[in-house]
Amino acid sequence: MKNLLLKKFQTPYETAPFNEIKPEDFAPAFKQLIEESLAEIDEIVSNSDAPTFENVIETLAFSGEQLDRVSNIFFNLNSAETNDEIQKIAQEVSPLLTEFSSKISQNEALFNKIKTVYNQKNENLDEEQKMLLEETYKGFVRSGANLNEDDKKKLEKINIELSSKTLKFGENVLASTNQYFKHITDISDLDGIPESVLEQYAYDAKDKELDGYVVTLQYPSYVPFMTYAKNRELRKEISLANGKKSFANDEFDNQNLIKDILKLKQEKAKLLGYKSYAYYVLEERMAKSPEKVLAFLDELLTKAKPFAQKEIEELKILAAKDGIEDLQSYDHSYYAEKLRKAKYDLNDEELKPYFQLENVQAAVFNLAEKLFGLTFKEVTDVQKYHPEVKTYEVLENDDYKAILYADYFPRKGKRAGAWMTSYRSQYQKNGENIRPHISVVCNFSKPTSDTPSLLTFNEVTTLFHEFGHAIHGILANTKYPNLSGTSVKWDFVELPSQFLENFCYEPEFLKTFAKHYKTGEVLSDEKIEKISLSKNFMEGYQTLRQLGFGKLDMAYHKTLEPIEDVKAFEDLQTKETQLYPMNRETAMSPSFSHIFQGGYSAGYYSYKWAEVLDADAFQYFKENGLFNKEIAEKYKVLLSSGGTKDPMELFKNFRGSEPKVESLLKRAFG
Repeated sequence: MKNLLLKKFQTPYETAPFNEIKPEDFAPAFKQLIEESLAEIDEIVSNSDAPTFENVIETLAFSGEQLDRVSNIFFNLNSAETNDEIQKIAQEVSPLLTEFSSKISQNEALFNKIKTVYNQKNENLDEEQKMLLEETYKGFVRSGANLNEDDKKKLEKINIELSSKTLKFGENVLASTNQYFKHITDISDLDGIPESVLEQYAYDAKDKELDGYVVTLQYPSYVPFMTYAKNRELRKEISLANGKKSFANDEFDNQNLIKDILKLKQEKAKLLGYKSYAYYVLEERMAKSPEKVLAFLDELLTKAKPFAQKEIEELKILAAKDGIEDLQSYDHSYYAEKLRKAKYDLNDEELKPYFQLENVQAAVFNLAEKLFGLTFKEVTDVQKYHPEVKTYEVLENDDYKAILYADYFPRKGKRAGAWMTSYRSQYQKNGENIRPHISVVCNFSKPTSDTPSLLTFNEVTTLFHEFGHAIHGILANTKYPNLSGTSVKWDFVELPSQFLENFCYEPEFLKTFAKHYKTGEVLSDEKIEKISLSKNFMEGYQTLRQLGFGKLDMAYHKTLEPIEDVKAFEDLQTKETQLYPMNRETAMSPSFSHIFQGGYSAGYYSYKWAEVLDADAFQYFKENGLFNKEIAEKYKVLLSSGGTKDPMELFKNFRGSEPKVESLLKRAFG
């Protein structure tokens, strides 16, 4: 039978034919498409014409089109709808893809042609073409094109091992998360837990064919428990289980993998001529060096720590009323929620009925229309990888712009957290503008037979965050796929996502969608004002938490010595950002997927870096009108430009000046 993955898809909008793809199609498709892509490279190399931008750089940029599509489909499925078979295939094909990348990046004849074009005057190239040439040349150099044959082989071996080990890291975290659950039969143990959450716990128990209730380490289950459960011993037990994910000396333990991954990264950096892996990564970031990153993090730490300490003192006073003299990390969410309620009379559970998922999604759609002229129409002829996924055609002035997949609920085969990804990038080829297929993936509470999916306010901001990334992808309008949409410097990529979160705190905008799911009553002005005021609640604590992650990440990737003890290293590096006693039995590094599986190695600081950008960008709107057409149009240019220009140049063209850290400090601490 014909393998669908090998040819252009004959589906509406050329979307992935999920209903017809079988897992067993993937491995043979990858093998054949790798061969076809290598043949395309051979054609570039064997072309007897003089090397030009068109016959080398541009042809290379468009090579491996179908391989890219199949890779996007497969690895997105591995994150959102995986199973044992897909994970097994991932372990098989990841080394093949790494080997394929190495064969291209270490193809001497190809690199010589690229170098020839790079050394030409190239005055006839436009700005985007110059950027593609620069990025292509640099990419090859950074991938070892200038190394001798022995070192190229070493690098290829390192890359294959890294690919396999980072994949295994993520699989272990998922398995470790899934293997734990707390079965509770005594309802008094769930005192304080809101009714809607209890329904979810009962549903999860039924799913496991158990009586009573089940609490898991999936965020929609874990976070409400830590926030509302009065039973301190159970909070401690479940928090401990969460802190021991992949840190329990069992088959899913990641400590040795961390050591191996870091050792391999350091070997790679050294081979390529960099002092450490952090220097290698940061050469391609706005920040440029570890020193600049650490100076930035330390500046924020100095400003934020007094605020954070004051916040914890407030929680201690509250806990002391319950006879607790030794406030611990597993008490934080519980007492923070109590304090938030006391200060702002805000309770997530009171607010949830006003944030029905469908209404929040409609609000983010309306915002995209107001700012950028985008509209969203649900379509039923696009195949889905799971029945819960919804699909939308995105239009701009009634013209087709993109396809959006919305996947909102937790499943066994879906990793935790929230993310935006794409099944196809935007680019222009043969006079056609190929439009992107974008996906937003979250883990919100599922609707029950009586209640729709209701979001906490934090989940509302999560949806806006991921949708900010989605808009970046949807608005993409560049010639080349590798400069399109979110293909920007890593510490610039969070600007669009964090920028959109700001609207969630604007009273006038909130009123348009914060409506009770039963009565349609709009959330009161008083509550809306309190949401707006609560934006900076626990901002000091949250800032220190993020700075701790950023400093730990930088330390891991900057250090030249092998890590002997993961827990000891983590404790040492996060010591000055810790506000609670450290627990000997827990460590976050073994489940720190952002840096050991995802793309945030030596880049976690970029969340805070991008906050400076987003605070300054939003301030511009606030000063001139939230929906100012002229400013929105300038911002749209920034988003649609992708990686075609230096990010600082894009920002200055939009804002008129470089971003100011003062905008963030003003927003956070007044």
